[in-house]
Amino acid sequence: MYVNNCPSHASRGGACVAGFLRRFSFQPLSENPLLGPSSATLQKMGALVWDKVVHEHQGWRLVTCIWLHAGVVHLLANMLSLVLIGLRLEQQFGYMRIGIIYLVSGIGGSVLSSLFIRNSISVGASGALFGLLGAMLSELFTNWTIYTNKAAALVTLLIVIAINLAIGILPHVDNFAHIGGFLTGFLLGFIFLMRPHYGWMQRYVLPSSVKYTSKKYLAYQWILLAVASVLAVIGFAVGLSMLFRGVNANERCHWCHYLSCIPTSRWTCGN
Repeated sequence: MYVNNCPSHASRGGACVAGFLRRFSFQPLSENPLLGPSSATLQKMGALVWDKVVHEHQGWRLVTCIWLHAGVVHLLANMLSLVLIGLRLEQQFGYMRIGIIYLVSGIGGSVLSSLFIRNSISVGASGALFGLLGAMLSELFTNWTIYTNKAAALVTLLIVIAINLAIGILPHVDNFAHIGGFLTGFLLGFIFLMRPHYGWMQRYVLPSSVKYTSKKYLAYQWILLAVASVLAVIGFAVGLSMLFRGVNANERCHWCHYLSCIPTSRWTCGN
């Protein structure tokens, strides 16, 4: 908030929130109800802005926007989600692999968001978080043989994903970042979260009379890894090419805007 400096750049929306913090105070609630800075400050700090990415060649915004948040409320909500989603994955697969999935998924979300949303800024780690959800789903598929309650785990995860995506159709929520992050994480899960099957892991404790395969990974796991790798490379290549050529994805898909916001009698949508 030091850069924002609300007292020196106060708007007509009212007094700064927590004014006793002086230049660390927040914008008026009428301007930013999430206890955060102004849109101009977010742009200055690296928010995702289509015009700056394409016409001013500031591709680094595809990465920096992941680490920015609209306010304290936004930050706390995302960090709580990160603990709930990422803790189990990090404990099972290590911080390196989960960190890669988190970062690359965030970039994937930024790319898809930029292809569809041109008239507003975007910040936050939601795309990266959805990438972890996608990775959890693909991890379940690629390690299918080692799970016992497969159906229950799959249904529970699909319900969680569906609810979160449904929230994204509300206004002022960048659901394209969610979808892009989810798809990226889903593919990366097949690549980074492949685990040895049950028979190989238990080969030293199983009775000698029990037969097991000596293969560490099964054939279908390698097939999923290969297909996911190809799709991930193609997806990023096509997405980045379209973005930096200034292609408006809304012209290629006239109904896709409903994936991010559905207008009702209570609100309107715009991108």
